[in-house]
Amino acid sequence: MIFTETKLSGAFVIDVERREDARGFFARVFCQHEFEAHGLKPIIAQANVAYNRKKGTIRGMHFQFPPAAETKLVRCTRGAILDIIVDLRPESLTYLDHIAVELTGESCRALYVPERFAHGYQVLRDDTETSYQVGEFYTPGCEGGLHFNDPRLALRWPLPASVISDKDQAWKQLDEQEEEFKRRMSARPVEIAK
Repeated sequence: MIFTETKLSGAFVIDVERREDARGFFARVFCQHEFEAHGLKPIIAQANVAYNRKKGTIRGMHFQFPPAAETKLVRCTRGAILDIIVDLRPESLTYLDHIAVELTGESCRALYVPERFAHGYQVLRDDTETSYQVGEFYTPGCEGGLHFNDPRLALRWPLPASVISDKDQAWKQLDEQEEEFKRRMSARPVEIAK
C-alpha cells in the first residue's frame, strides 16, 4: 500500500500496489502492521456498506464525539464519490480545514479518516457503492453532524444535491453549536451521559 499524508495531520490517502497478470490484479487493501507503522489505528469495530442509486446524493457530514470518536477507512467499491473530511480538533492548527478526494471503484483508492473529523461524500455516478471500516461501535449518544452546506465550512460539492436524508438536512450550522462542539471535541476525555 502507498500511504500519502494529507495537509490534515493524521489523514491519509491510501493507494494500492497492484500485482497484475493475465487474470487481472491482486492488491492488499489493509494491513495492521503497515497502518501501525504510519501511526494509524488499525482497529475495525464495524464494517459498513452504503449503496447510492442516484448521482448527486450527499451523505454527511457525520462524526462521533469522544469518548466514542471513530476512525474510518472509506473506499468506493463501485462507481465514484467525492469524499470530504473536516478537521474538528479544536487544538489543531488545521481546525475546520478540509480536503476533498475522489474515490472510484476503478482506482481502489481509500481515505483514512482520523478520530474527531467530520466525514461526508457526494455520489458522482448512479449505482455507486462505498465500503467503510470503522474503528468504534456506533454510539447514538455520541453521534454528531454538521450541515453539508454550512457557509463556514465552504465545502464545494461538484453536482447539485439530488438526494439528502432528512437527518442530514437537519444538522445545525456550526455557529449554532460551536461552543458545545469545541468542549465535546476537546482532546481531553469526556464521560458519556447514560
